[in-house]
Amino acid sequence: MAEETVFTEKQQKAARYAKAMGHPVRMYVLELLSNQSCCYSGNLSDELPIAKSTLSQHLKELKDAGLIQGEIEAPRVKYCINRANWKEAQLLFKEFLKI
Repeated sequence: MAEETVFTEKQQKAARYAKAMGHPVRMYVLELLSNQSCCYSGNLSDELPIAKSTLSQHLKELKDAGLIQGEIEAPRVKYCINRANWKEAQLLFKEFLKI
């Protein structure tokens, strides 16, 4: 028997986005990418005082949540904000916060 959930799809999506945004490094990356077309992971690691492996984990979290997308341009990876999901996250948060 399948377990019923009391959470709406909107609540689940908003929670997924909020979890992905729940770290200052990820917020920095999102702010940076939302103000430009794309950025290479190497450029990000030059700007942030964290190990490349740590940055990679943060980028993975954002990508898994659908907030960013990555494209391999050997030997680098280019990251861009996922505009559709970014807009959806903004609308969900505005609706939730009633702003």
